[in-house]
Amino acid sequence: MGFINKKRQDNDNDMTFDFHFPTSKEALIIFTRNPELGKCKTRLAKTVGNEAALNIYKHLLKHTSSITVNLEADKFVFYSKNIIKDDLWNPDVFKKKLQHGKDLGERMEQAFAHLFSLGYEKAIIIGSDLLDLNEDIINEAFQELNKGDYVIGPAKDGGYYLLGMTILNQDIFKNKHWGTETVLKDTLENLQNNNVYMLKELNDIDTFEDIQDYQELKPYYTT
Repeated sequence: MGFINKKRQDNDNDMTFDFHFPTSKEALIIFTRNPELGKCKTRLAKTVGNEAALNIYKHLLKHTSSITVNLEADKFVFYSKNIIKDDLWNPDVFKKKLQHGKDLGERMEQAFAHLFSLGYEKAIIIGSDLLDLNEDIINEAFQELNKGDYVIGPAKDGGYYLLGMTILNQDIFKNKHWGTETVLKDTLENLQNNNVYMLKELNDIDTFEDIQDYQELKPYYTT
């Protein structure tokens, strides 16, 4: 059977029905911010300015799209504000959804819950701000979920860039200081009695210090 989901497109209030037939037991969740001037990469913008920060974020979105488009898992892009019909996320490849919740934890929890309700057996979430993330790392994460219940990609700033699971664990998403260096530590405490596979540590991009070693980003800003 198909699953009927409601979704909002662009800024209109019309709700349309979307029949979704899972083609895999694996689902990839991609969390993105709508790329709007002054509303994305705000910590980075304090150094390079809003326009440069926006252009850098658009570059990161293109990278994320390019490394996920060929994955065998079903792919879902969850927008922060509103769904955009015509953008870099090909609707033939990426199902488009809207984030719901008061904070990041609640939004992630609802995304996982939605996909598990559709019958997926493995679900992984990633952000859209890592140039070091690649297809092989995501495939490794899915493979490790064949052996255990959880996989985490630790970020150098004390958070994580990837979280995967085979069953919804609500505790992971509660009582966290999101955006701080304690997120990974607190998450691992929630999972201390579980089998957790740790991927290699990567650098996510939030501040000017995070971008200085990437030559491909230098055209977007001046020092």
